[in-house]
Amino acid sequence: MSTETEAAPAPAPAREPERSGLPSWAVQGLVSLSAIVLALVVGAILIIVGDKQVQTAIGYFGAAPGDTFSAAASAVGEAYKSLAAGAFGGWTPISESLTQATPLICGGLAVSLAFRTGLFNIGAQGQLIAGAILAGYVGFAWHLPPVLHLIVALVAGLVGGALWGGVVGLLKARTGAHEVIVTIMLNYVALYLLSWLLTTSAFRRPGRTDPISPIVDANAQFPKFGGTRLHLGFVLALLAAVFVWWLLNRSTIGFELRAVGANADASRTAGMSVGKAYVIAMVVAGALAGLAGVQQVLGTDLPLTDGVAASVGFDAITVALLGRGTPIGTVLAGLLFGALNAGGLQMQLITQTPLTLTTVLQAVIVLFVAAPALVRSVFRFLPKERGAGAVLAKGWNG
Repeated sequence: MSTETEAAPAPAPAREPERSGLPSWAVQGLVSLSAIVLALVVGAILIIVGDKQVQTAIGYFGAAPGDTFSAAASAVGEAYKSLAAGAFGGWTPISESLTQATPLICGGLAVSLAFRTGLFNIGAQGQLIAGAILAGYVGFAWHLPPVLHLIVALVAGLVGGALWGGVVGLLKARTGAHEVIVTIMLNYVALYLLSWLLTTSAFRRPGRTDPISPIVDANAQFPKFGGTRLHLGFVLALLAAVFVWWLLNRSTIGFELRAVGANADASRTAGMSVGKAYVIAMVVAGALAGLAGVQQVLGTDLPLTDGVAASVGFDAITVALLGRGTPIGTVLAGLLFGALNAGGLQMQLITQTPLTLTTVLQAVIVLFVAAPALVRSVFRFLPKERGAGAVLAKGWNG
């Protein structure tokens, strides 16, 4: 027996993580596009399951299986054809898609900016309502010259949203109150405040008993394009996206916001004011959501009602998630969701496919985007992302 101790085998070298020659933003884009494809597949399955002709054909599948497949293909094809026609089939559908996307883009930017600062702003709904209240009141109660009236109403809406968001940032900075709890509560406060205001003589339309305000003066309305519902607010949404990009990537304040979002403790050690960053982020985010409220009450829904916000503030969260917390991604996600909203009406009208299918598509898209590993398991050609789990909470520098 040998007395020499055998040398332990050298450990295997650590396996290098999978890399690709694509930049990070391209990888993110591929995953998002793949998520959309998977969502359409899921939607197709739901259409097939709910189609009456398919159900009838399944009853004699053994005798004529081709009828089932033909009915399924026809149901899916007609539904998605109608969806595309309702979203892109001419100037009127395109303008409606852009109109639907306008407040979603601004609301998504409000959520995305907070994400990049490490805050989960789910209060865009309340900030939107606050902006709509002030913009709507200035719009119908004040009587100013053209252009000036629109500018004043616009500024009022921005101030309303900024104040509503600023409360969240201030409480977070001074007391450590969690922004999720505060924004949830402020959503309800804004909603019921609007409902109460519409019962007062200052806001309710004379001669009406239902909660509806007077129509905004023509001088305070956004100009419309080409005889459609598309208005100047869409241009402002694109400008807002450019502003957010500049703020985050080209300004000192933006650098501090991203640094705090990446690591608040390290930023504090480096001498940055984390509380100040929280306040600034929520004030700007609130103003962006307030802009969405302005677009609703001065452009789309001219009288102020308790349904002025609809579900825009909550849909903005899904837009921000799909957009990966970036301005350009948020714009593209807003355009996609606007097209789904506009096209869904046409799809329901022509094929009787429930409008809720578009909501399901939006939810499934976000589900797959939030689970990139699941998407890569289906599309194995997709390269891995670096730091994908921290894209929203810590920021994404592309």
